[in-house]
Parts: sequence; structure tokens; C-alpha cells
Amino acid sequence: MAKKLEWYEKSIDDWILSKLPLGPAYYPKDITSEHPERFFISEIVREKIFMQFRNEVPYACQVNVINYQTRPNAKDFIQVEIVVEKNTQKIILIGKDGKALKLLATASRLDIEDFLQKKVFLEVEVKVKENWRQDEGLLRYYGYGSKIQAL
Repeated sequence: MAKKLEWYEKSIDDWILSKLPLGPAYYPKDITSEHPERFFISEIVREKIFMQFRNEVPYACQVNVINYQTRPNAKDFIQVEIVVEKNTQKIILIGKDGKALKLLATASRLDIEDFLQKKVFLEVEVKVKENWRQDEGLLRYYGYGSKIQAL
């Protein structure tokens, strides 16, 4: 059965490739994405926020990689900020005695290390920028453009 599926998948790949126009490669073969590592790091942290906090806070969070230093003789240093709209959201993300933030940072760090295939020191800070989702300037700064509106 597995060989039959392999053949089927191979023939689908061949068919798709036969329908694509010939042209130059836009990226080298070793490039898997047009996004930089910082993008994936922020998405990993954002995923952990969604997984840990479900419906409480995630939709009001913006994750920014503030600093990323590769260090040849030490762990890479990554500084991340999580921006929320209200102080109550910040309190939820930090949790009692910082336990929620520590859990979030540890889960994020482990996945980031798995993604980068190296050890990292991850520093996570939570900041409040009231109504950032309604601020056109901040939306553009965070890469959302001017067409997005908060619900």
C-alpha cells in the first residue's frame, strides 16, 4: 500500500511540474522562505501565546523581535517584546509571580532552538501600547499596512 501511495504522490508531483511554466529560479535552492528568521521567531512566540492563553489575550498581541545577536562563543541572544493594548492583558501574560511569562518564554525558546538548530538565550518583555490596533502609524510600523482595522 505504501508503494502504491508513493507512486501516486510521485505522479501528482510530475503532473503539477508539467503544468508549470519554465523560467529562472527566483531563489537559491537552499532558501526555504522569503521571510527572515526574525519573522519565524515572532510567529513561534505568537503561537505559544495562542496555545497558552486561548481566547483571553492573543488577538490584542503583537510580537516584535527587538534584538537578535548571533554569538559564536555563546548562545545567540534574542530579545522579544509582546505588545498588548491594556495593562490587564499584560498582567494576564505575566501571571502570578511571573509564572505564565516564564512558561511562555520556555516553550517559545525550546521551539526557537529547534527551528534554528542552536541554543539561544531568549528574553521576553511585555509592554502596553494602548489601542495600538487603532493607531495607523503603529500598524504600518508593525507591517500591517493601513488597510487593517480592529474589530
